[in-house]
Amino acid sequence: MPTPSSPSGSVQSLERAFDLLERMADAGGEVGLSELATDSGLPLPTIHRLMRTLVTCGYVRQQPSRRYALGPRLIRLGESASRLLGSWARPYLARLVEETGETANMALLDGDEVVYVAQAPSRHSMRMFTEVGRRVLPHSTGVGKALLADSSPQEVRALLARTGMPAATDRTITTPDAFLAALEEVRRAGFAVDDNEQEVGVRCLAVAVPGSPTRTALSVSGPAGRLTDEATERIVPVLRAVAAELGETLRGAAPTP
Repeated sequence: MPTPSSPSGSVQSLERAFDLLERMADAGGEVGLSELATDSGLPLPTIHRLMRTLVTCGYVRQQPSRRYALGPRLIRLGESASRLLGSWARPYLARLVEETGETANMALLDGDEVVYVAQAPSRHSMRMFTEVGRRVLPHSTGVGKALLADSSPQEVRALLARTGMPAATDRTITTPDAFLAALEEVRRAGFAVDDNEQEVGVRCLAVAVPGSPTRTALSVSGPAGRLTDEATERIVPVLRAVAAELGETLRGAAPTP
């Protein structure tokens, strides 16, 4: 008997299972069957059958409350995917360095923190806070602003309440209202700026990667004396173009440059 498949030729049950996993992630990692049914539009018996399979495989676990939570086997997949993400990004970061002359970074929003997952260093020697594996709070970085720009004010305020807003320098934004105003400026301008807010003497320009399956941003960082307003006008179009191409690659729609 043939395996049921969608018109595109993909296996429908797999599509539905992965869709349920993504909906669980969007809901915070734990949901009830009725929530999934309302959200996905699938019949309860179908959802129950798929969830039983995912539980058996270890990708979902059932809580004592009878609700379902994302399972521990997903951690291994996520760690491997994160490492590959950095590898896929390296040619794009190298191109940013070549075209701008400054250090290029890729960062993700991991929970309430920003984590740098890939970097291509500038030819100029300057040690900065941006290094692979480094975790920072979103309110003091350009990538943090780019990553949160499309979040609702309620989501942003809740995140800031959890993390606090410690000052890394005397230029760091330290109030939720000021940070929300900064995010409004990011949406208006189409890019984010960290102007000596995380490290004195360092300026950073950042944009979100459109269409990325997880919240991802690219940035260019360097000495404030080099990343002037004039340099910003030259660099931001390059940053946007590279981010758009990387977004296509992460969606599987374009080859590596």
